[in-house]
Amino acid sequence: MIHSLGYVGFGSPRYEQWERYGTEVLGCQYAGRGSDDAVRLRIDDFNYRIAVHPSERDEVAYIGWTTVDEQAFTALSGHLTACGVQATAASADLLEERQVAALVWFVDPWGNRHEVSWGKFSDPSTFNSPRGIAKFVTGSQGLGHIVLLVPDVLEADAYFTKVLGLRLSDRIVSDIFNLRFYHCNGRHHTLALGEVPNMTGFNHLMLEVANFDDLGKTIDLVNREDTPVDMMLNLGRHTNDLMTSIYISTPSSFQIEYGYGGFIIDDADWVAPTYTATGIWGHSRSELFLQSPPGILNPFKPDDSQ
Repeated sequence: MIHSLGYVGFGSPRYEQWERYGTEVLGCQYAGRGSDDAVRLRIDDFNYRIAVHPSERDEVAYIGWTTVDEQAFTALSGHLTACGVQATAASADLLEERQVAALVWFVDPWGNRHEVSWGKFSDPSTFNSPRGIAKFVTGSQGLGHIVLLVPDVLEADAYFTKVLGLRLSDRIVSDIFNLRFYHCNGRHHTLALGEVPNMTGFNHLMLEVANFDDLGKTIDLVNREDTPVDMMLNLGRHTNDLMTSIYISTPSSFQIEYGYGGFIIDDADWVAPTYTATGIWGHSRSELFLQSPPGILNPFKPDDSQ
């Protein structure tokens, strides 16, 4: 059903800071402004993958999923209806804004807006990172991965596996974490769910570079005294997806995981394991990390969902 994470949109009172942050820190290419002055960023030849819109508060505005083609889009639209999901077809203005061929959107039980589309506009061989990032890992693996915070991870598991057809990769369970990880292509996980009782939210967006030196250069940049970016978790490697990464602050409450070398799943022989720790080594927590909430966090109000 779902092929990949295609794009993501945020809202923030500090949306204008993302033009500099996205280009100078993350190495994205600036892709101009949207109709509401949203900052748009590219990480490959697709017109844009990340948009940050003007908003009075930090929030996830929408999560954009893609299907492989029109036929798959039509099939998934029918599947949403069969699941009892109230999906709305995009207006002409929304199609132009997202720059896709077709789109439907719906809101999950935790208040997150999801958009499913196909045919996102692309301009081949035009991506040019202002930081000289050789390449971000996208293509068949999509944008990267996101981590949503939910009050009950098992309820969310039932929803996302049924409605979007995501497949469980593994889980991490300890006295601190209750996490589940899901894939829809070879990327180890495109979505992760973290349980925070009575709360909903967004923890981080992961971007993966194809060159290990680009990760190293980003670490040097973040550690410079004149860079207004904080290291949240130092360099480390995860147990489950084997990603070597850092976590850094953004202008908008959530974090960016900036990584290299993620594991590729082959569904033909994959068996979902359980881990009891998130890391093999590293990822030591900064003082700011320990003092900060885990991203964008809101009280869960069931009556406010669909």
